[in-house]
Amino acid sequence: MPSLTSDDRIFYRDLLRIAVPIALQNLIASSVNMLDTVMVGRLGAVELAAVGLGNQIWFLLMLLLFGISTGAGVFTAQYWGKRDVAGIRRTTGLSMALGLGAALAFMVAAMAFPRFILGLYSKDPEVVRIGAEYLRLAAPSFPFAAASFAFSLALRGVERVKLPLAATVVSLATNAILNYALIFGKFGAPALGVRGAAIATVLSRVIETAIVFLGAYARKMPPAGTLKEFRSWGSGFLSRFARIAAPVVVNEVLWSLGITSYNAILARVGTEAIAAYNVTSTVSQLAMVLFMGTANASAVMLGKRIGEGDRATAFAWARRFAIMAPLIGVATGALLIPASLALPWLFALGAEPLRQARLMILALAVIFPFKVFNLHVVIGICRSGGDTRFGAFFDIFGVWLFGVPLAALGAFVLRVEPWVVFALLSFDEVAKSGLGVWRLASKKWLNDVTV
Repeated sequence: MPSLTSDDRIFYRDLLRIAVPIALQNLIASSVNMLDTVMVGRLGAVELAAVGLGNQIWFLLMLLLFGISTGAGVFTAQYWGKRDVAGIRRTTGLSMALGLGAALAFMVAAMAFPRFILGLYSKDPEVVRIGAEYLRLAAPSFPFAAASFAFSLALRGVERVKLPLAATVVSLATNAILNYALIFGKFGAPALGVRGAAIATVLSRVIETAIVFLGAYARKMPPAGTLKEFRSWGSGFLSRFARIAAPVVVNEVLWSLGITSYNAILARVGTEAIAAYNVTSTVSQLAMVLFMGTANASAVMLGKRIGEGDRATAFAWARRFAIMAPLIGVATGALLIPASLALPWLFALGAEPLRQARLMILALAVIFPFKVFNLHVVIGICRSGGDTRFGAFFDIFGVWLFGVPLAALGAFVLRVEPWVVFALLSFDEVAKSGLGVWRLASKKWLNDVTV
């Protein structure tokens, strides 16, 4: 077996140091989300569908925040390669300002018009009623989540990944305990059902935000600036930021609208179909935790090398990620097959939604390596070099040219089973992967956005 070169050692050292805490953070988050789904699922399919649709509003906001913060992350990683702390703080401040503005708008809409919003997804009056109750109570968590999200991604960009991990561990452990207590009435608490799940979400978000900010300022980490430093962007920086970040925001918004369209389509098929899809989505998030870590690590590692002016290493490492990640994805997809057999022990949903969920997971296992590769193309490779316009086209092209039309065709024209609808909408991952290979090889994604 050949020995590792110095470049190999640096690559794997940085990958493990950055990816492992991020992967653990996502694993904990996905595990607790799955636990939440199991807990709410014990209340019944209607309650599970209601909370799942209520969380679609948070999902839309989260992806908008992700677009803003990862657009900012392009600058943060490259500024970190130059050790430009002022640039990092300027970027962090703008990212938080934009994120808080979006979160406040979503909070007002969710608290004022929850029934109208959820009525766009489902015609089941009981699902809409319960979901609206959940959404109205959970909405105050949005601004806290926005501040924590923006600051945590800034910390990742400067390779400070342990603090966001610690905040997530404490927050989600608190969320799990409060969910158990408030949903089912344990430890002397009232049994509030889905209302308890919403209250637990708000309290855990407040705790997470406090830990991230107090920890960063106590240790004087690079993004921890003053209000003046956060507001130090000028018109020149604002225009450069918009040029890079706007395609990412458009990408996440249109992609997330596509994903919520999948939810709407399956909700129109029936409550059992959307319940099965919610189970599958939770399993998918759990399976993706490692790759969210490696994709985010690749964005930081490649962006830092580009900021240092080492384009050759950035390209070589990008190719390595593009080969390594899907190979691991094949093994992970294979593990989903036996995992699908455990669903009856986790969810009390009835035979038919469980059957549909099991078949959806089997379809997910087939497309999983393509899904992993595409994730690294968009989040890691394109965004590290500021190639956000192609990244936006890449994602939007797949969802809206293939995913949504095929899902609608299967559900409303062919009237196939829900799991076949899921398989059809998943075909977008296969369709766009060839485009990702071409872009990687072209090197057009390699750009220094800080000059």
